[in-house]
Formats: sequence, C-alpha cells, structure tokens
Amino acid sequence: MCGIVGAVAQRDVSKILLTGLKRLEYRGYDSAGIAVINPQGELERLRTLGKVAVLEESLKAHPLLGKTGIAHTRWATHGKPAEHNAHPHMSSGIALVHNGIIENHDKLKQRLLKSGYQFVSETDTEVIVHLIDFYLQENKDLLQAVYQAIKELEGAYALAILHAKEPNRLIAVRAGSPLVIGIGIGEHFLASDSLALLPVTQQFVYLEEGDLADIHMESVTIYDSKLTKVERKLHHSKLTSDAADKGSYRHFMLKEIFEQPQAVNDTLEGRLGKEKVLEEAFGLKAKEIFPKVEHVQIIACGTSYHAGMVARYWLEELAGISCNIEVASEIRYRKAVIPENTLLITISQSGETADTLAALRQAKKNKNYLAALTICNVPESSLVRESDLVFMTRAGREIGVASTKAFTTQLVSLLMLTLVLGRYHQLSVEQETKIVKQLKSIPRLLEEVLQLDKKIDEIAKLFIDKNHALFLGRGDEYPIALEGALKLKEISYIHAEAYPAGELKHGPLALVDNSMPIVVLVPNNSLLDKVKSNLQEVRARGGIIIALIDEKIELETDESWSIIRLPTIESLIAPIVFTLPLQLLSYYVAVLKGTDVDQPRNLAKSVTVE
Repeated sequence: MCGIVGAVAQRDVSKILLTGLKRLEYRGYDSAGIAVINPQGELERLRTLGKVAVLEESLKAHPLLGKTGIAHTRWATHGKPAEHNAHPHMSSGIALVHNGIIENHDKLKQRLLKSGYQFVSETDTEVIVHLIDFYLQENKDLLQAVYQAIKELEGAYALAILHAKEPNRLIAVRAGSPLVIGIGIGEHFLASDSLALLPVTQQFVYLEEGDLADIHMESVTIYDSKLTKVERKLHHSKLTSDAADKGSYRHFMLKEIFEQPQAVNDTLEGRLGKEKVLEEAFGLKAKEIFPKVEHVQIIACGTSYHAGMVARYWLEELAGISCNIEVASEIRYRKAVIPENTLLITISQSGETADTLAALRQAKKNKNYLAALTICNVPESSLVRESDLVFMTRAGREIGVASTKAFTTQLVSLLMLTLVLGRYHQLSVEQETKIVKQLKSIPRLLEEVLQLDKKIDEIAKLFIDKNHALFLGRGDEYPIALEGALKLKEISYIHAEAYPAGELKHGPLALVDNSMPIVVLVPNNSLLDKVKSNLQEVRARGGIIIALIDEKIELETDESWSIIRLPTIESLIAPIVFTLPLQLLSYYVAVLKGTDVDQPRNLAKSVTVE
C-alpha cells in the first residue's frame, strides 16, 4: 500500500517529492511525510496524518528546502495511524522510508533496546533505521551499514535511506517490494512506481530482487544481494505524465485485461515472505482476530460474489474453515443464523456497493460477528473506512464497467487470506510454502495466457450470429464459468448461463443443439474424468464446443471443437488463470457485435443504489 519517492538533484526536490506522492495516492494510505537535507547539512522532517494535501499545506507553513530528500505515504500495519508512526523514521542523522513488513522486528527491537536505542513509534520500520545506525557506528560506511542491517531482516521490504553527513547520496534496497530508479542529467530519482516520476524523467532502471543501489547526482551504482556490482537494463518509457489512459488499446477493458499480470504482482507486493503470507498485511488487528476465527461469512454482489464462491472452496479444503457465501441484497432481508466467532468478509471493487455496504452496517449494528474484513480496490471508500480489517487489492484504476483485473486480484487476495487463516487450523508450513510458490508464478502464467489473444479473437467469430450460450465448470471452476457467462452478458448482450457441468442432465441438456455455443472449462484436477464425461454428453447432442484445456490433458476431440490450450497450471490457482481467456472471449465477441464495450447499456461501474 505504501508509496516511496526519493531524489538527489541540483535543485530543490521538495516539490518533486510532493508531486510523486500525489501520483501514488491510488495505492491507499493514512499518513504522509517528507525528509530533506537542508542547505546547512541538517536533516529536516515533516509528517502529517491524512491526505498528501494536508502535508502540502504544512509545507507551505513550514517549507523544507534541500537537494536530497525522501518522502512516503503509509498504510498502517504496525502501530495505529498517527504522526509519530508516520515515515520517514530517523536515527542519529539517518532518515528512512519503508514499504513492506519486517517479521522479526520484535526480536531485533529487544536487542536494540539493550544497546541503548530509544523507540518513539510502534512500527517495525523504526527497528531498521536504528539497526543501520548501529552498524554505521561500527564501519562508518553507509552502504556497508545498510548491507549488514538488511542481512538480519526477515520479511518483505523496499527501503530508501539518506544520511545528513552525506548530503548528495541515497541508498535503496529491494527485497520483496518493487523500486525503480529514475535517471536524469545531474539528478536521479527513486520511487515504488515509475508513475510517480514521469513528470521528471522517462528513463528508468528497475531494481531486481535483492538489489542495493547507491545513488548520487552524477551516478547510480547497483549491487546484487552479495554486494557484487551489477548492471541493470535502462528502460525508456513511452508514457508521459499526461498520457491518454487507453494508450494503444482500443478499449479500456482490453487494456485492463492486459494489465492483470502487473495488477496481480502489485497485489502480492510486500505481502509475501520467502515461504509465507505476511499476516500483518490484513491490518493492525489481524494477529488478534484471526486465531479466533471458526467460520467465515462472505457477502458480495456480481463479479465479487463469484470471487467469494471460489474462496469458499479454498477456505473449506485448505483451511478447514466452514464458509457461507451470500448475495448482499439477499442476506439483508432475511434473519441469518451466524455461528460464534464468524469473520464477516465483504468484497467490492469500489467499496461503495450499496447492498454490500448496507449488509456490513446491519452486521455491525447487530453485533453478531467476530469482526469485519473488507477486500477492496478503492482507498478511503466507505467499506474500507467502516471495516475492522482491510486488504487492498491494488488493482489500480478500473475504467471498464465489466470488471477484469479487480476480479483476478480479489481471487489472489482471497487465496492469501485462506493461507493465513489456515495456519490456525489444518494448513501445514509445507503446504503454505508450496502455495506461496504458486502465487508467485501467477503473473508469469497470466502473461502466457494473454499470448493466446489472437486465437481467442478468431474463436469469437463463432458467436457473431448467436443469441444464447452455455458455460460449464465443476468444483472451483464453476464460479469461473458463472463469471464468464456474466462477462458475455454484460458487454455483448448475448444471453448466457452457467451451470455445474454435472447438472447438464437435470435440465440444461434440453437447450443443446447445433446452434448452441458451449464453453467448457477443463483444468487438470481431480474432477477431470467427470468433465470429460460431460463433454461427451454435449458432443452427442451436437453442441458447438469451445473448450479451455490444460495443455497436459489428452482428450478425444472432434474437428468441430474449438480448443484453447492453456499452459500447465497447478489446480489450486487454475481458477485465476482460466479467468483471462473468458474475459478475452467476451471482449472480442462484443467488438464483433458492435456494442459499447466500456460502458454497456443499463450498467454502472459502482452500484450505489439498491
């Protein structure tokens, strides 16, 4: 959630830092701060609660001038939102900003207290800056001190560090959270997202995992995790600070489909250790609340409801926690029986969905839940403000009414939640380690699937004269079939329905003939043989089969079938990966139909009325 900006320049950097923070506001935050080395060689700092605009007003009253500085927006994990917990944190002339979570901060803090260090915040971040100061006293070199300190850190983090005694130098570290260096002429910049630096440069170097960067006005030197000097590729961005949002894409929806690998990467950023999900990512009270959870109630609408349906399979199978999922507009108007120690989870892209928000408020009024967690994409939305725990999906701004990247990032968020809750029930350390590895593989798999877009565009032509379609899936792919059908309905106006494939013989087979397209999801999981049988039922009745199949599966097909071969995917994360080809199929069908893809009739992006 947090945002980092830094600069070493031949001019005052305060405005550059402030502008960078404003461009990172999409990430969500509760406080902001800035530190610069002034012309007298002194370290000055200003921190405020709330929006960057509050920091901006404070800077007008108390200007900070300097050619080297760092700035930060914070989303609280350790320590409540408060000025004394805001970044930058300082120790003996060192200032530091930090994205991520340090898991072993308690142990390090106790050691530092014994060494005479005093702590003025409740954050894990203050441990880092004191630890760097500790090692700086030993070897007198800032880079070496940082290197010694980070070898002791466990967790995920990105750091930007400056020292008043070295006024033209920044040190940067990447370990689990991204950092990018902006290259200028006689000046260099640093940020957690290149978007923050577009007003001052279009030349970027992206730090790789474990990298340290020594940044001066005239030079940037990068070291790997063993402190060996390395070269990293220079990238030239074609974007400008006022670039058109759609870029080269015909529609926002297509752009947002192709943004999903990065969106998922952003969701994972700073929330995964080497072998586990960092529990603190779910909020200040997570460690207090999660051990008590014995049941989960998910409430959502539309696409978010489908994400919740997938989560039910994960929570019950992996975590061993019973889970109910209900449409918000239904649970509001019935008397639900809520088991003891139930965690209420609301899911919403906008955080303003009227029915979901009303259901949350009703639950809080009745006080029959242990706590309320929201999974949301919009900081400062009503759901975020009114929930006990918050997990931001970080999908970025989504313009198209038909949700795409918001959905996949919700799924990733829910799988991460499942792992954390599962620790207190039946999930082993070995299982979590294996699944964390799968989570890290998702962006790469999504990139591979997106390369199928031309093939899917061709298959979309099968729908040009069709007015109806069926989608079939089994197990945790059934909600994905529902989502695929919803997408087709939303933007192409084709009537589409989804069924559990085993339900075919209980009615839907009556609809199957040689004019009915039937989209079937065929992952390589324990239900594969069952799905194969369902395919033969459709085949025998002449249906037009479009099958999404894991590339490892051997399947007897017909020449009339349209096959989309997906990369080999672990069955657990298959629902996430199988989502993309369905989005692309719906998109290309809608383009052929000539509908308004980004703003389909009768629909709104944020449903704020009942």
